[in-house]
Amino acid sequence: MGRPPDIDVAAYLRRHESRDLLRFIACGSVDDGKSTLIGRLLYETRALFEDQLAALEADSRRHGTQDGEIDYALLLDGLSAEREQGITIDVAYRYFGTERRRFVVADCPGHEQYTRNMATGASNADLAVVLVDARKGLLPQTRRHSYIVSLLGIRHVLLAVNKMDLVGYDRAAFEAIAEGYRALAAQLGVPQVQAVPLSALRGDNLLRRSPAMPWYRGPSVLEHLETVGIARADRDLGFRMPVQWVNRPNQDFRGFAGTVAAGEVRPGDEIVALPSGRRSRVARVVTADGDLAVAGEGQAITLTLADELDISRGDVIADARRPPQVADQFAAHLLWMGEQALLPGRPYWLKIGTRTVGASVTEIKHKIDVNTQEPLPAKRLALNEVGYCNLYLDQPVPFEAYADDRTLGGFILIDRQSNATVAAGTLDFALRRAGNIHWQHLDVDKAARARIKGQQPRCLWFTGLSGSGKSTIANLVEKRLHAMGYHTFILDGDNVRHGLNKDLGFTAEDRVENIRRVAEVARLMTDAGLIVLVSFISPFRAERRMARELFADGEFLEVFVDTPLEVAERRDVKGLYAKARAGQLRNFTGIDSPYEAPEAPELRLDTVAESAEALAQKVIDHLLD
Repeated sequence: MGRPPDIDVAAYLRRHESRDLLRFIACGSVDDGKSTLIGRLLYETRALFEDQLAALEADSRRHGTQDGEIDYALLLDGLSAEREQGITIDVAYRYFGTERRRFVVADCPGHEQYTRNMATGASNADLAVVLVDARKGLLPQTRRHSYIVSLLGIRHVLLAVNKMDLVGYDRAAFEAIAEGYRALAAQLGVPQVQAVPLSALRGDNLLRRSPAMPWYRGPSVLEHLETVGIARADRDLGFRMPVQWVNRPNQDFRGFAGTVAAGEVRPGDEIVALPSGRRSRVARVVTADGDLAVAGEGQAITLTLADELDISRGDVIADARRPPQVADQFAAHLLWMGEQALLPGRPYWLKIGTRTVGASVTEIKHKIDVNTQEPLPAKRLALNEVGYCNLYLDQPVPFEAYADDRTLGGFILIDRQSNATVAAGTLDFALRRAGNIHWQHLDVDKAARARIKGQQPRCLWFTGLSGSGKSTIANLVEKRLHAMGYHTFILDGDNVRHGLNKDLGFTAEDRVENIRRVAEVARLMTDAGLIVLVSFISPFRAERRMARELFADGEFLEVFVDTPLEVAERRDVKGLYAKARAGQLRNFTGIDSPYEAPEAPELRLDTVAESAEALAQKVIDHLLD
């Protein structure tokens, strides 16, 4: 026997590492054959190990839908619920490769309620394979997914008209679907569409052109995936790198680590650090394998600078000649992923690049019917809805329009209580008026106003159910403080709704705005040196937290007037509970609208155990302490 030929493993690995990487998603309506298409691609390109093949054969006998034959869809439907129902719920990622290119594919769910999962898969994709059942044609979910594909900046679509074997490989059926989809793509602004007729189950036009459809002259699915050009020739932004961390292993080295988001960088290049605007030059481009003469998009590097600049995580180092813009107010598209609706004015965390800042949606301009792309009026966004919104951030951030740069133009919103991601969004443009608003210096400040009054400004925030006794106790507290010579003011919920907030109702959206306005007024009054007593139901923890964050440490005291619902309802001085029970009052707190009790108030007042007078004295004692 001759000696087997030597294999240069290192050369083999280098050759395969140098291949292009294409990230793509497969999406479409339920049962269009997404998992079957990807599963067969994995099988035919030999991307499976022997144990995976054995498991596939066993699963095909147990869960398959092909009468004991291999059911390729089972390679992707990893959840037990998916196998039992024969549908895709979560996003399944798989890797495979050919001699020409490497691939990462995301199999996205088809059901409407899993649209947020599909958007997750699309967020990093370069191409979308949109499947359509040749028997059914374009469906609302096809339009929904195609809209999200366009929203997330995917410029290439492979329209896979599947199950052609079930329509007798009819050319007219294929061309009608392809023509209709191209019209939709033009409407959505998707520039590149390649339509392919196929049968994923039988393998027709999957790896190579099928003799069953001699009238089709285009590429097979795999041929198109191997050859489609994904480089963005129109993108020339200059160098950008969000800073992930400050690399300081010792006193002699200080560098800024991150992944190059766009452009190239070389030693000697002039850079600007944003949002500070300070400038320097690149001294070294450092990697684990040594210094580089040049680094480009996608490379993880550490930069050292010629000057000592104050740069931290979340800042952006950019080409000084072509820096990104900096702003704190934006117009943006938002895909809502939270179970609870988006309410304008509610505070969230916004993460863009490596930076996390406080944010709120100030206005929903409209929501979008993703099936028809028509704008619709809206005051809130529910799960899987898309809206066009105005965003306000509590500090400026460097950004690019999402159409130009996904890294500095895409963001997520995070719930401050649960830390769950509740939305994904794309920045459109900055609201230019944001850069024209500055804090005006005032010579007489809060400390001076407080000094002349001989007191420490405070905000006493009374919260509790309607009829709990908030206003009664707050009124007693103010009377006693006034008698003691303190300067006070009460903001009462009912009184404020006669003037400042008379345009607001009692929906969840209006309650959020109600509290936002009152909190801002209370902050201005503490700036005037006053002790402000706020008496509002303020049912939501998020808005009470938002109010607290407007004040300095120790300046905001949350006073929970704790009265059980049955006690408050029994009092019912205004007759409101009776009307709510009779269905005459909608969105009444405690009946058909929730009250979220404080978790750690500075004071808890038990109105069942003690009188209003005694509780008022407790507040005063705590305040004077």
